[in-house]
Amino acid sequence: MARSKAIDQEDDSRLRLDKWLWAARFFKTRALSHEAIELGRIEVGGERVKASRVVREGDVLDMKIQQLPWRVTVLQLSGQRRPAKEAQLMYSEDEAVKALREEKLLLNKAEHASFPHGDGRPTKRARREIDRFRGG
Repeated sequence: MARSKAIDQEDDSRLRLDKWLWAARFFKTRALSHEAIELGRIEVGGERVKASRVVREGDVLDMKIQQLPWRVTVLQLSGQRRPAKEAQLMYSEDEAVKALREEKLLLNKAEHASFPHGDGRPTKRARREIDRFRGG
């Protein structure tokens, strides 16, 4: 039993990339962070890497999360998931990429606002009109 406990307590100096991304709150689960790495959405130093790659302080990560760009520099290593305020202290963001991401978010919101949305389920009367229109 002592051996399994030692394996569970992973040394923070040798931390996997997928675990760091989960602990830094970029992904809700380690499985999602692992999948993003395998799909090539995460690069370290401009190179595609595996999920088992060891993260080091000073590594620059280029990420594409939900079609939005991220560039962060690793400042701290921690394999333990902490509150969001503490997780933000684990990395620093590139200001140019952050501005680009915020601009893209505003464009997406404006596009979504201009898209016509339905009023929900049709009423019984509206349903009959739809059926008549379709020829049913």
